[in-house]
Amino acid sequence: MIVTLSAVALFGLLTFILIRTRYVGPGAALAVFLFGFFTADTGASTAIRAAIQALINAASTIAWPTGRKALP
Repeated sequence: MIVTLSAVALFGLLTFILIRTRYVGPGAALAVFLFGFFTADTGASTAIRAAIQALINAASTIAWPTGRKALP
């Protein structure tokens, strides 16, 4: 549930920014929103959620560089 809420907030903010900067018009944003809304009500939602969860799990196991240089 926490990941879902975070994804909603992230995509909501991204949509707001794209509309505000006029990269995407309100009509296109509404179409994408409705597509996501109706996709969530299909059998594909389980597969989509599983794929997103797998990506999140994979990303959490990546050893990100710390940016520190090795000592000579």
